[in-house]
Amino acid sequence: MNSSADLLINTISTFLNIYVFLLIVRILLTWFPTINWMNQLASTLSPITDPYLNIFRSIVPAMGGLDISPILAILVLQILAQLFGSIQMSPAGF
Repeated sequence: MNSSADLLINTISTFLNIYVFLLIVRILLTWFPTINWMNQLASTLSPITDPYLNIFRSIVPAMGGLDISPILAILVLQILAQLFGSIQMSPAGF
């Protein structure tokens, strides 16, 4: 594969991994809603992460007050990141 394709695949894979990290931070922040500086951080992350999480919230409703949609959202991103990583590592490109 040429270097521009490698760069693109590496960039997408890195972006997906960073986005997974942001999702995890956003989810953890929901556990501490009363701390002031946490609210500022959550209000910054919400517009970035909530549109993606809302896709999975519409598919998987909360069961008994437990929202498992973030688990599915993170799983999908990790699978995509691994797919891009395997494309980058394979000698033929696929």
